[in-house]
Amino acid sequence: MTSAQLRIAVLVPCYNEEAAVATVIADFRRAVPSAEIYVYDNNSRDRTAAVAREAGAIVRTERRQGKGHVVRRMFADVEADVYVLVDGDATYDAPSAPRMIDRLLDDHLDMVVGLRVDQVQAAYRLGHRTGNRMLTGFLSSTFGHAFKDILSGYRVFSRRFVKSFPVLSDGFEIETELAVYALELSLPVAEIETPYYARPEGSFSKLNTWRDGFRILGTMLKLYRSERPLRFFTVIGILLALASVILAIPIVITFIETGLVPRLPTAVLSMGLMIMALLSASSGLVLDTVTRGRREMKMLAYLSQPSLKRDGG
Repeated sequence: MTSAQLRIAVLVPCYNEEAAVATVIADFRRAVPSAEIYVYDNNSRDRTAAVAREAGAIVRTERRQGKGHVVRRMFADVEADVYVLVDGDATYDAPSAPRMIDRLLDDHLDMVVGLRVDQVQAAYRLGHRTGNRMLTGFLSSTFGHAFKDILSGYRVFSRRFVKSFPVLSDGFEIETELAVYALELSLPVAEIETPYYARPEGSFSKLNTWRDGFRILGTMLKLYRSERPLRFFTVIGILLALASVILAIPIVITFIETGLVPRLPTAVLSMGLMIMALLSASSGLVLDTVTRGRREMKMLAYLSQPSLKRDGG
């Protein structure tokens, strides 16, 4: 199967992108002429849907607010062999799409991430850049080093990835969830440097550095708890056990010296903390077994989808 024979879908989630969406559609039509372009409007209060329709895109609507909801709907509804996911703000480089698609096909990958290289200082705010580095570092130390830009909104996927990915996030945490899913199943992925531009005049970012940063960090902690439960609950158990031992040392010393336990409430608290520590470690062991079973089910869902190869690949 050649690139021209592939069904390629460009997926553009949009919220109040009237100023930029027509540019995005025109740029991707030039870059990937064979692709069908889908714009999913997420309760925009401007003319985003009308402008996208006039520009020739297939326009659909997702009423539940949040990028995660939109991506879930797009992945479920759209049928294609290769999916290009890009924001509707005209900050990503459409001419990079063919390179990303070729890399996906040539190396038999499941996801190619557009590693953003800002072309002007205003394109990528310092707060967002710093937060991205911190979150990327946390993800790398937790799930393994594979990405330099986990929050990029520019990605190319295989059908196998899209149709097996269980979208759970509601908002901008979706990028983190995509990265964790790929790392969790050890899927073949890659990053390609792509230019990143400032928004056009009249287009405004919906991101809030602190609010969305904390939401993304919270999502990562939840994913860490669900995907690495043994480590998560063992750490909690160790902290509780240390607190129990610290409280118990003076009581034990006093008991050895006098044969008395004068601080009974402290002794009870120490014992309770140690019991909680053992329960936490036990919970981690049980949940680790459950997680392994869930991971096997995800892998089976992934393998149930046919792989995509070029002719002679």
